[in-house]
Amino acid sequence: MQTPTVLHDQFSSSEAQDARERESAREILAWSQVDIRLVTDTGAIEKDWRRLEAMNRNSLHQGYDWCRAWGQALGRRQIAIEGRIGERSAFILPLEIVPKAGIRVAAFPGDHYNNLNTGLFDPALGQPDAQMVQTISRAISRALRPVADLMVLDCVPLVWRGGQHPLAGLATIENQNHSFQLPLFANFDATIEQLNFKTRRKKFRAQTRKLEAIGGYDHFVPETPDEKHALLDTFFRQKSERLKLFGLPDVFEASEIRNFFHRLLDAPTNGTDSPLVLHSIRLKGEHAGHIAAIAGLSRKGDHVICQFSSIDETICPEASPGELLFWTMIEQSCHKGAAIFDFGVGDQLYKRSWCTQETVLHDLLVPVTLKGRVAKPLLTLSTRMKAAIKGNPRLYAFAQKLRSKAHAG
Repeated sequence: MQTPTVLHDQFSSSEAQDARERESAREILAWSQVDIRLVTDTGAIEKDWRRLEAMNRNSLHQGYDWCRAWGQALGRRQIAIEGRIGERSAFILPLEIVPKAGIRVAAFPGDHYNNLNTGLFDPALGQPDAQMVQTISRAISRALRPVADLMVLDCVPLVWRGGQHPLAGLATIENQNHSFQLPLFANFDATIEQLNFKTRRKKFRAQTRKLEAIGGYDHFVPETPDEKHALLDTFFRQKSERLKLFGLPDVFEASEIRNFFHRLLDAPTNGTDSPLVLHSIRLKGEHAGHIAAIAGLSRKGDHVICQFSSIDETICPEASPGELLFWTMIEQSCHKGAAIFDFGVGDQLYKRSWCTQETVLHDLLVPVTLKGRVAKPLLTLSTRMKAAIKGNPRLYAFAQKLRSKAHAG
């Protein structure tokens, strides 16, 4: 199994998108001209929001439909910090206010169900120097003062798609989690060659033969609303049973979280772009209709992110249906012009077996009030402790045992 290369910047934008964004960036927007304000009616900036979310470097997790689905499902009011130059929106930071330990935290909607966050920035914005970064920080703090004590932008790559994040100077601490990606090529064989082509191909053929021996399978992608929502409910059952098997809490158990993902299924698509599409391995023959593996993919531009996955090993577990599903989805993504297959945050063996790149993420903390200034070092210490535990196999195993016992109790 290869070890992913740890990089802060491993992917550039697609050539066509690069050309469009370079064209729009010929006129450099100066940060000194940006007027930063608090927006309490996010519907009023939908047009600007959708224009900025289309930019290649901006994460799909700050997309309008993603944030709206989250807010509606959890009943949370959303706001935004917007930077404008005249009539033009230069950047938008979608936020929600979440109370934590007695302080009001302004954070990206989506919580830890987001895999990578950037905010939304016009590519024409120049890169601010250190002094300007502090000026921006103070302006954001002033704008948020009526509603928040601390702004926490988590899981932000300081460099992404060939460019440095405009607010990289506000990076407070490295997040305890990294994210993992596989670069894609139009030629699927060239993509798999990054992962030891002969071994992977041999494994795929063996998996296929094992399933063919019990009647075969198909790659099932539901098309009707009823099929989509039924398959998502199957995922929730599968995941719950799998987590219970390992004594871990079900992070999808809450009805609000399930509602969020059901809403994403109903969100509009744009060509190949979609907030959520379900894929599965469905058995044929004597086990016809049995769903052996499920995954949910999101796509924006040439960036595909796996949001979740599950397996059911009650039938032919030796065929590794989860591995087979990833093979199938990655092959399809190559053929459909994607450049990145993103396995998201969290260090797991199956991700390392597929990925050649590892992206370092940071948290950006901006105190707004005295409470926020007191809370900032405490949150930083908490992140360091989590990172230390995850970096020590023995400590992490012990922490997982305690977590299992607490959940069982």
